Amino acid sequence: MPEADHDSFEERFTDVLRDTGAALDTGRRDLAAEGAARGRRLVARRRAAVAGGVAAVALVGVGGALVLPGGQGGDGRQQSAAGSPKAGITTTAAETGAAKPAVSAASLLGTFKKLLPGGRLTQTEARGTDERSSAKNMYATPYVQGVYDDGRGKAAISVGINRVPPGTQEARQNTQCPDKAFIAYDSCSTTKLADGSALMILKGYEYPDKRSGTKLWRAELVTPTGQFIDVQEWNAAAEKDAPVTRPEPPLSAARLTALATAAEWRTAADAIPASQWPKPAPNEPKGPTGSVSATLAGLLPKGVEIVGKGNADPEFGYVVVDDGKGASLVQLNDQPDMRDVEGELFGADAKVLPDGTKVVTHRSAGDKDVAGIVMWTVDTIRPDGRRVVISAFNSGAQTTAPTRKTPALTLSRLEKIATDPKWNTLG
Repeated sequence: MPEADHDSFEERFTDVLRDTGAALDTGRRDLAAEGAARGRRLVARRRAAVAGGVAAVALVGVGGALVLPGGQGGDGRQQSAAGSPKAGITTTAAETGAAKPAVSAASLLGTFKKLLPGGRLTQTEARGTDERSSAKNMYATPYVQGVYDDGRGKAAISVGINRVPPGTQEARQNTQCPDKAFIAYDSCSTTKLADGSALMILKGYEYPDKRSGTKLWRAELVTPTGQFIDVQEWNAAAEKDAPVTRPEPPLSAARLTALATAAEWRTAADAIPASQWPKPAPNEPKGPTGSVSATLAGLLPKGVEIVGKGNADPEFGYVVVDDGKGASLVQLNDQPDMRDVEGELFGADAKVLPDGTKVVTHRSAGDKDVAGIVMWTVDTIRPDGRRVVISAFNSGAQTTAPTRKTPALTLSRLEKIATDPKWNTLG
């Protein structure tokens, strides 16, 4: 559901896709790539509060994979590479309708080798803008990756190339530092470049609980015209299931910046077939809208203290509350029109309120990588398709150990908040 994606939905979505596809090695990269374009367009609508459990699984068939080759889930994980670029079906620039001449896999690999500092590069893979996915016979997202060794230990490095609708909330979210309530990291900064591009440098971890010591550093660049470059590097030869080979990934923040901002990647982004350029999400905010976090805070019961609160996001918000028994994260998504997935998320067993609102509840594990975290969720949809889904955890963050046995808010209280008429006044 970040991405973005830097939100917890994208993190969960990535995990679900990885788990369900673990046995499907052939074409897995292709499937991730082909779903990425539509998936990222849906990030703003299907975000953190559908994290985990039945809701996230139900959306796998709706939004497609959210992870680019070299792209991320909310924890910054890269989808494992299994497909080979040789499986692509080569086409000409005229056939693809590309905005500019196609950029081949060989050209991307040559650029990758040229831009990396002196060292040995092995286990390389690349896919150009002139290839199609063998899985669906559709255009595939370009990428390049390899295992780099500067003499201090092997490290996986990848560059993903795509486009986002320029000037949209989605474009902005790709370079916004994630909230530490959801993602564990050491440092993050976003810089506005002279040409108007936004660049985020994030130094984080492969796993939310930092287990195994695998670090993931990334640079994400979004230009004013919608070119999207995502560079990732690890301190291991693979993003998962590989031993740590060095204390830190090899490229410094300055090196990451230089790699992400190289003009060659922008040329490749422009060569992606114009027909595949994503359009703004149908519910892209067109003007000022209310803050979900502020509205959520105003609906909390007496007796709980707010010890943390999210920013003024128009669709997603959270608070961290403490009733004297420990911190508890409460997060909420307010999505304007979700009738397209109503049948998948609200079955015949859904409770129907007098005004026609449907309600389902879930109790599930909050994060499979953090022992003991539980998540209680109330998912609602009004007759006009407005979906309000709220979750509460028994921890102050999704990536930290439990602070209490159960969440601070009961399912009954969560339902009361989710069905409050105040949500009808936002956006």
